Parts: sequence; structure tokens; C-alpha cells
Amino acid sequence: MFMKLQFDAKCFHVLGSTKTLPCLGASFSPLETVEGQRGQRVLEIPGGDSRNLNGFSKWSRNKRRNGLAEEFGADKQKIGNYPDLKKRNDDDLGGRFVNGENAGVLLNGNRSAGKMTTKCSTKWLSYNGYVPAILQSLETIEDLDEAFRPWEERLSNKERSIILKEQSRWERALEIFEWFKRKGCYEINVIHYNIMFRTLGKMKKWKLLEGLWDEMNREKIEPINSTYGTLIDVYSKGGRREVAFVWLGKMAKQGIEPDEVTMGVIVQMYKKAGEFGKAEDFFRKWSEGECVTHRVNGSEEKACLSSYTYNTLIDTYGKSGRVQEAFNTFNQMLEEGTVPTTVTFNTMIHIYGNNNQLKEVNSLMKRMEQLRCSPDTRTYNILISLHAKNDNIGMVRSYFERMKGAHLEPDLVSYRTILYAYSIRHMVSEAEELVSEMDVKGLEIDEYTQSALTRMYIEAGLIEKSWEWFRRFHLLGSMSPECYSANIDAFGERGHICQAEKAFLCCQEKKRLSVLGFNVMIKAYGIAGCHDKACSSFDSMASEGVFPDKCSYSCLIQILANADFPHKAMSYLRKMQEAGLVEDCVPYCALISSFVKLGEVEMAKKLYREMIHYGVEPDIIVYGVLINAFAENGNIKEALFYVGEMEAVGLTGNAVIYNSLIKLYTKIGYLKEAEETYRRLSLLGASPDLYSSNCMIHLYSERLMVEQAEEIFQLLKQNMEANEFTFAMMLGMYKRLGRTEQALRIAKHMRESEIMSCLLSYNNVLGLYVMDGRIRDTIQTFGEMIKAEIRPDDCTYKSLGSILMKCGVPREAIGKLEVVAKREPKVVGIGAWMSALSAVIEVDNYT
Repeated sequence: MFMKLQFDAKCFHVLGSTKTLPCLGASFSPLETVEGQRGQRVLEIPGGDSRNLNGFSKWSRNKRRNGLAEEFGADKQKIGNYPDLKKRNDDDLGGRFVNGENAGVLLNGNRSAGKMTTKCSTKWLSYNGYVPAILQSLETIEDLDEAFRPWEERLSNKERSIILKEQSRWERALEIFEWFKRKGCYEINVIHYNIMFRTLGKMKKWKLLEGLWDEMNREKIEPINSTYGTLIDVYSKGGRREVAFVWLGKMAKQGIEPDEVTMGVIVQMYKKAGEFGKAEDFFRKWSEGECVTHRVNGSEEKACLSSYTYNTLIDTYGKSGRVQEAFNTFNQMLEEGTVPTTVTFNTMIHIYGNNNQLKEVNSLMKRMEQLRCSPDTRTYNILISLHAKNDNIGMVRSYFERMKGAHLEPDLVSYRTILYAYSIRHMVSEAEELVSEMDVKGLEIDEYTQSALTRMYIEAGLIEKSWEWFRRFHLLGSMSPECYSANIDAFGERGHICQAEKAFLCCQEKKRLSVLGFNVMIKAYGIAGCHDKACSSFDSMASEGVFPDKCSYSCLIQILANADFPHKAMSYLRKMQEAGLVEDCVPYCALISSFVKLGEVEMAKKLYREMIHYGVEPDIIVYGVLINAFAENGNIKEALFYVGEMEAVGLTGNAVIYNSLIKLYTKIGYLKEAEETYRRLSLLGASPDLYSSNCMIHLYSERLMVEQAEEIFQLLKQNMEANEFTFAMMLGMYKRLGRTEQALRIAKHMRESEIMSCLLSYNNVLGLYVMDGRIRDTIQTFGEMIKAEIRPDDCTYKSLGSILMKCGVPREAIGKLEVVAKREPKVVGIGAWMSALSAVIEVDNYT
């Protein structure tokens, strides 16, 4: 057992590899922004401090319903069963779910009154009164005093909230917020702070955000439900989940119960962290509290969850693999009269699709049609991806055409999914047609798709086209180092070393060389057997300002070791040690295996001792190589030494090691030890391999232990694994025991099944027939042996001589045949024996 040339896939994260599926777009999570409220709950945070989070009073709900919303003139019209939803949305002014743009650059010093670049938003026109004019003024005039002058004395709280929310740059929003405070004539309320918390949180300006929180406390402005919801949301999305839970704790300590929106934020936070159990537990505890009701026409009615909450729950169940719970939640949503949205159906289709429940997907599509809920681009993308994974290209094309027929524009995810499906199936003309369509629409082909299509051309044998495709993107000058690496790897993996080298030079020309680029080039040289070039490429890294990493060294060491150049590889192991990059036993394993293969066992032992000295832990493969090496040599002492070493570090033997030991014990005739090892091998769960079973039959047959040998023999026959050697050993044992009938049955089977391929088997069968006086079977078997081009030896001729003597042929004549066979062993010698045997048959027929 020697190491084959294998490269650690973790070292080569290249684009377009067919070994992994691409990420075909954003996850299919609920994206709706509908908000709702719930009543009082008693809550414990999973994994949190229940002492601070259990008590939630009705204070926040009452204050929220009777307080701050009045300043905005909340619409008193009922919205379904949620009259509070309109007020909640007006209060927050979208503060909880704001679509902002990337921040710009804060200008130093005082802002001049000069003009700024106009960037009018069509959304501004939806606002009543003079709000659009104010927003336009703020976009064109830098000085705030001048920009606000026409409206300075009549700005309401709601208008100031809108102005803060609509700023695309956090710097400008903060400047306006400070201007409002500086003027002294404006009330700054909790809604204004909420908007600033979201604006600063989105840009991860945590110090500024926390400064505003302290300021709000100093001004004795009390936070409300949406304040904490906003803080939890921005910290969670900003990658600071632990701080988000601190805000949740403060919320509980203040006695404010999470409303439905805040609950949804927390569930989403758990879900994105992969802690689905905690998400479900949080929702369950939130739901188990006091039933929420709303007064409608003088009577109380039970409030339903919003579609946003249902979508979040369904998605959480789906991502945790709990399909039935997702389905139950979907049914509950329908029973409670909450109308599913396109997002709901998308999530359900995605869940069923991931679990290969295609019938349910079709049922959902029909239900969607019944409810007149139109599929969107995302719906079709999910369906296209689902059928591509199930190798149904016909349905992929069908849904793509249906998307267009519904006047929906396929997006980059659509094209990327289909192109990848075409590329791995080598559907060249279809892929090219799709690329042409993208070119006409001006859609940019991403780097993953580019490298996937390079592989498609290569695997379809269209090398020239693959090169043209690569050059198209190279000449544009925007390929990343990763994309160059993916293309080099695509050419190199298929042995097209010339194209791989050219792609490498193109990368060098554009000054995009990286350690990954060198690694895949070294790998390509290894596959092509260009060991010297692999070394030269490695040695040139420093001149390009690139430093080899762990993968660079491991790859080159494996290439040289597998090419039987372990001494040359040793020098790179030393450099790897100097660089402090030897973190595991992989390079040692490659070298030990190579030295063992070359018979330099002492060098292998030396490397093992070196590993131990440097604190590098050998793995099971290292022990397997060493144990097998000494088993081959019959050195039981050394083999058992490494078995002891292996067990001392807590490793358990595997099938390879146990097979090696059985082979060793068979060579030296250790039956008891072989039996124990065979028992351990059987306990691994898989049947022992044929070699080990044959070894055991050999040990038993040599000792005429019929019952034990027959048990293994029958098992091999039952599994249809018994081979020529299995039958030959059983035949030999029965012959020695004088069980002629059983031996003859085995001989007949061996001849009829034509499994005999070696001299030993033929000699065993010939010896049996001679012993039983079967002249015809002996001569026929000898003919079969000659036809199979197996040359007889002395043992063969001895058996044939015995038959001739039994038929009355003089010993002197037999001696002459033996001499001829030795002098001219091929044609003449064999021909003489065949003539003599044929004559005996004729005499036998005559008599």
C-alpha cells in the first residue's frame, strides 16, 4: 500500500470546480417587511440569563398605543385584523427596515453653501407637502442653514423623521440630526433616535451609536419596543450577536416585551447563526404567553401573526430540516386567514425541493395559481435550480421560457444556474446560445461561470474554444487572481499543460499572480509528470513576490514522493519546517510511503522518529504504511511495535492494518493471533476482504481444521467472492484428508467456471485426477492448461508420468519424455507428452 498522487482539495479553493456546486445566489429567506404586534409574554432567552429576561410588563404596549404615535397622526383605518400595524409603521417610518445606500466620504471642516450633486429619488414624490422640496434642497445645498431656511420654522416631528430616514449617507444624517439639536427649537424624540440607530448600525459605527444611546438616556428619553428591536437587528446583522443579546437583556430588564417584529428579528438572528433549536425555543416561549386580542367593532378578536413572521418560522424549520413542522406552520397560516405571499410559496418550494419532494412542489405551484399569487423571478430560479439538481434539463428549459412568458426578466442567478447546468453536462451549443443572449442584454458573466465554461470546453474536447473563451476575459483585463487560478487548474487537471502554462503567463503579464496560482500550476506539473518544472515553479515564487504556503509545500512534496524522488522531497520538507508550516503529518506520510515503496525502510523509520520528536502526531495512514511494510518483510517484531505505538495514542486499527497483520501472521504461521485479528476485522462492520479470508482458509487447511475453513469458504461462496485460490486451498485440504468426492466437485467447478489461471491450480487438479486414476480428466485438464498458455513444470510432468505408468508405459520411455521437455520445453517437449497421452487414450478406447 503506497500513497497515490492525491492533492488535498482544501488547498485548492478554485472557482468553477465541478467537485462542488456553486452558490447560485442569495438564500431563499423571507424578505417581507410587514410588521405586527403581540401582547404580553413571559420570556426566557435560550442560552441567556433568565433572571433578567423573564419579566415583561404591559407598559410598553400601552405606552406604544397611547403615546408617541399621536404626533404622526396615525391612520385610524383598520388594516385587516391589525389596526396597530399602520400606527407601528408610521411611528417607525420604515426605521426598522430601511433600504439605504453606501455611505459617502465625510468632508473636513465646515460645509460651504456651494451646490452639491443632485440625486433626486422618485420615492420623495410620494411624500405630501413640502417634504420633497426639502429633500431636494438638502441634496443640492451643502450648508444646512441655507438648505432649511424656507421651512425652518414649520418642520413637524414627522417631517424631521422623514428627512433623517431619507439620507443616503450616514455622515449627512448625523449632521442634520446635530443641526436639529443645536437649533433648540425642535423636539428630539425616540423615533428620531431610532432612525439614527439604524443608520449608524448599518454602517457599523458602533461608538457613535452607543454615544447617542448614552445621550438619549441623559435626556431622559425612554426607549420603546422598536428602539430595542432596531438595536438588536443592527448588531445582529453587523456580526455582533453577543451584543445584540445584551440589548435584549436590557429590554427585558426595563420590562418591555418583544413585539412580533422584534421577535422575528431575534428568530432570524438565531437562524442565521445556524442555531435553529434556539430559534424555535424562543418563538415557542414567546407564543406561550398571554393571548393577544384586538378590539374590532366593539368586540375582541384573536390577532393573527403577520405573513412576515410565518415566513420566518417556515424558513427556520426548513433550514433545520424539519419539513413537517414547516408544512404544519404553512397550514396554520392558511387556517388563521393569513394570506400567503410569493415569499411564502418560494420558501415552501425551496424546502420541498431540497428534500426531493417534487410532488409537493407541483402541488404548491397549483395552490399558488388557485390563490392568484403570481410567481416572481425568485420562484422560477428556485424551480430551475431544483430541476437542474435532479438532472431534468427539459424542465429547466421549460421554466426558463415560462419566466420569460410571464414578462419576468431572468436575472444573473437565472443565467448562472442554467449555464452551470449546461456546462457540467457538456451542452456546448445550448451554453453558447445562452451566453449570446446575455451579451445582447449586456449582462456581465461572473467569474464562476467563466471558469465553469472553460472546464466545459475542455471536457468536451474543444481545447481551442476553451482557450478563446479564456482569452476573451483575459483581454478585458478584469480577471481576478482567483479566476486565473481556476482556469489554470481547469487546463492542468485534464493534462493540457501547454494551455495551463500559457494561462499562467497571462496571469503573470497582468501582475495577478498569487500563491493559489502557483499552487495550481505546481499541481498541473505533477499531474503531467513534469517534476523538474514543478520544482522550478515553486523556486520562482519568491522572485514574483509570492511566498509559498502550506499547500505549496505539501503539493510539491507529494509530487516528488509519488515520483519516487523522496530524497529530493526531503529538502522541501526542511524548508517547510523552517517556515513553520508543518502542522500535520501529511508531508511525512507521503515521504514515509515513498521510502517504503523503494525498500528504504530505515529512512521511513527515521522520519517517524523525527515526527515524534517535533510533536507531529502520526495518523492511522502513517501507521498503516509502516505496519504493512514490516508485514511484507515478515518482521513481526517491528510490525507489532508500530501496532503498540498506534494503540498508545488512542488510535484503533482499520481494515488496511488488520489485513496487513493477518498477512504477517499467515506468513509466520501464527494461527491464534490471526484469528483474533480476523475477529477484530469482522467487528468493523464490513465483511473481511477476500485476501484476509483466503489467509485464514490457508491457515486452517494447513492444520486440517475443516469446520473452520468450510465456514469461511461457504461465506465467500454465498457472497460470490470466492476466487481460484479459495477453491484451490479447499481442494488441497480435501485431497490430503482423502475426501475425494468433495475434492472432485471442487475440481469440476474450477474447470467449468474457467477460473483457473495459474500453474498451482492446474497441478492441484492434475494431482487429484492422477490419485483417483481419472486418465481422461487428467489428459483433458492438461490440454486446457496448454490452451491457456500455462507452461508445465516438473510437478506437472510428475503427475503425467504417473498416469502413463498406470497405463503400462515403461519408466525408460517416461524418462525420455522428461529429458525432451527439459531440452525443448515449449513446442517439442509439450508435443511429445501430448502424443504419448493421446496414444494412451486410443489404447484405452480400443480396450
